[in-house]
Amino acid sequence: MVNQAEMAYRRDRLLAWLALTAGAGIILAIPFALHAGSEFFLPVTCALVIAVALVPLLEWLERRGMPSAIASLFCVLLFLVLANAAIASVIVPATDWFALLPSRIALIRHNLSPLIDIYAAFERFVDQTMGTFARSSATSARTVTVEAPNSLFDYVATSAPHAIVQMLFSTLVVYFFLSGWTRMRRRTITSRGSFSSAMTTARVIQEMVDRTSAYLATITTVNIGMGVLVSLVLWFVGMPTPMMWGGLVAILNYIPYFGPILGAGLLAIGGLMTFADLGYALVPAAMFVAVHLVEANVLTPMLVGRRLTINPLLILVALSFWSWVWGTAGALLAVPLLIILKTILDAAGWPDITGFLFAEGTFTNAHGDEEPLAQSWPEK
Repeated sequence: MVNQAEMAYRRDRLLAWLALTAGAGIILAIPFALHAGSEFFLPVTCALVIAVALVPLLEWLERRGMPSAIASLFCVLLFLVLANAAIASVIVPATDWFALLPSRIALIRHNLSPLIDIYAAFERFVDQTMGTFARSSATSARTVTVEAPNSLFDYVATSAPHAIVQMLFSTLVVYFFLSGWTRMRRRTITSRGSFSSAMTTARVIQEMVDRTSAYLATITTVNIGMGVLVSLVLWFVGMPTPMMWGGLVAILNYIPYFGPILGAGLLAIGGLMTFADLGYALVPAAMFVAVHLVEANVLTPMLVGRRLTINPLLILVALSFWSWVWGTAGALLAVPLLIILKTILDAAGWPDITGFLFAEGTFTNAHGDEEPLAQSWPEK
């Protein structure tokens, strides 16, 4: 009996270990599959996150007697109008800034002349040092042919049809997801085998929708308010197209940590392109940093912290992971996807990998050797 129990125990541990190994292999393979199939997975994921964020508005319209199809169409059209208005308010003035950049290189160089002189002196020192070592050996000249890059117009012209197809596909996914949301949720809940399972499923779905939509709605409100405030501040200091800069920093603020850094850097470049004095040219970036510090350390924790608390390390890891998988779009989706995954795992339970590996001695045969060792130890 003891041998049979021991064999059963070892068999269960082996099967569990094989299952854990297979699961780890699948988890390691998923990022590469998502990266390779980004043309499909990215628009689908974006559409699902947007649809989940629009579910509260859909349910509000349905409770007032609007049919699901019409309510879904209204939600989709409202989102498209707001998103395109926000993007157009940034893209159209930004093209003028890109057109002015070649003519403002001299002004930027004049503002940065102290820093340029320091780096130029350092570069001369490096060149002299490398020249001393290079003269000790004969070098042969090589001719390098550099192919001119394609123009921005060619890049946009070639990528626009593909982007339009993906946007159309994502829009259709959002619409059909919303139009079938109520029916799909009811079928998911009623198909459970027990009442407790049905209630757990309903609670998980509701929490996922509530947390995701509440986070996105709160962050969107905060970003809009911050963008308006930054626009007013930039208008006060005389920065051209302040509405464009406010919309840009509001969009970039969806990306944790790195978005505000990029926004400050772009404002610094814009200030150097606009003002002749170096100190005044950095005022727009400094004002944005001050506004962002208040938003990030006071306003956002006060509004979001009560509803949702996420470890900053998890946010940083998720941001790095999804940025590697899908680039900028992945960085924008990192926090919503982390919220959805965290909600599901909180309800289903987090896997106790450490307990599985070490609690019962997975890497040793302590379970089977403890009893014989105790029996064979000589008594004093």
